[in-house]
Amino acid sequence: MKKLKKQNHAKVALFAGATALMALTPNIHAQSSVDALLNKLEQKGILTVDEAKALKTENQQSSTNDFNKAFNSKFQMPDWITGYKLYGDLRGRFDEQTTDNPGNKTTGLSAENQIRLRYRLRVGLLVTMLDDLQVGFSLGSGTGGALSSNQTLQDNGTKKAIWIDTAFGKWTPLNDSVWMLAATIGKMNQPFQASYMVFDPDYTPEGAALQGTYKINDNHSIGFNTAAFVLDNVAPASSSSSTSATTGSTRDPWMYGGQVIWNANWTSRIASSLGFAAYNIVNKDGLGLGQTGLPPGTPNYNNGGVPNNNQGNTRASNGNLLYWYNPIVASASVTYTLDSFPLYKGKFPIKPAGEFMYNPGAPSNNEGYWVGITLGKSGKKGLWDVSYRYQYLEADAWYDELVDDDNVAFYANKSTALAKNGWVSGTNIKGHLVKFNYSLTDALTFSFTAYMNELINPNQNIGTTGEPKNNAMHVMADLMWKF
Repeated sequence: MKKLKKQNHAKVALFAGATALMALTPNIHAQSSVDALLNKLEQKGILTVDEAKALKTENQQSSTNDFNKAFNSKFQMPDWITGYKLYGDLRGRFDEQTTDNPGNKTTGLSAENQIRLRYRLRVGLLVTMLDDLQVGFSLGSGTGGALSSNQTLQDNGTKKAIWIDTAFGKWTPLNDSVWMLAATIGKMNQPFQASYMVFDPDYTPEGAALQGTYKINDNHSIGFNTAAFVLDNVAPASSSSSTSATTGSTRDPWMYGGQVIWNANWTSRIASSLGFAAYNIVNKDGLGLGQTGLPPGTPNYNNGGVPNNNQGNTRASNGNLLYWYNPIVASASVTYTLDSFPLYKGKFPIKPAGEFMYNPGAPSNNEGYWVGITLGKSGKKGLWDVSYRYQYLEADAWYDELVDDDNVAFYANKSTALAKNGWVSGTNIKGHLVKFNYSLTDALTFSFTAYMNELINPNQNIGTTGEPKNNAMHVMADLMWKF
């Protein structure tokens, strides 16, 4: 009995000491210092797991309250604002692209291996308000392109630009144990649950989106996503045979999309996801490349603001898209979780997955698919994942300016004056992807990525000359800090 009383007295003293340390330690160091102390006490058996967890929670809440109090004392905000979240990441990258193609002697194109050192910086603020309202924005590095925030180290250390990455308002009028419904307007993170074959991960579209979830029971739920995005606001249509002009508002190219996803947890080990989506691009001529010097009477939309980063789609002589893009996309995955796995801490997920795309708006070369598997899951200190994917994306399966811009093949010959050569991403590409992630800490992750690709149709948009050697390898090694 005396021994038990001594242990209880010791715990009380330790609780008091830890609490005092929370109060006395400067805010910038308090949380990490106290958490380290509590971990030691837990390891030595002086505190139970629950006791240590309770103290850590109290420490975190105390730190958050102190920060909010200090922030509010410096920046007076309206009463309807309930919280702030500052977030972001910084990624450093080694980027190498190689090919066996000797290049084009006529154009002087060099096929030497290309090595770049790059970084990506993104930082954002999310403000939460009463009545389930949010406003957010984020800034990012890069050149202003639609599909990348990468900035190459170059030009003798010149200053680099910062761009608006997202700027949006969100309202969640319904959020209970069964239903969730949220509406977003502005420039936002891509709302669809789709792979890089459909949308590049850095694509932040502009328009409106509606997202929802219906919880059938504890193990099954149905999610849906719908959106309407402005692809461009075109200038008035014109032709060389007429000086008249009409407004371009009715000719603006838009993308509409809808998606339904069924998520299921069958057992404690087995989960699955099955999704169907449909997308549609209207006023496709507004996505032409604005070629000049056309014959009289040829429609030509002056929309040079549309980025021309990727290629692969079939185009008419005036640079307009020849076919419509309204694909249907089906996706599926199954996750099986093991209790343990060699060289992995904790439960180990194994996830085979795939996606199929069919575009009825084009008569041929209108399909795409990928199949792959992921082992493990990174994101927490000491955890890792490795994945493999094979992808086959035909030329007119989808609009080439939306897909993964790291998935490249090599073009030695230009198809037209509007096309590009060198390492170019887009559609009409097939190949392999291998990726490895390891989380050195909760905030720092190392990644290795390798694409090994070639063109599906070497003569697409080029003619009989074709691209006899078009294989390309794209290797990236990243370090990413999250905050």
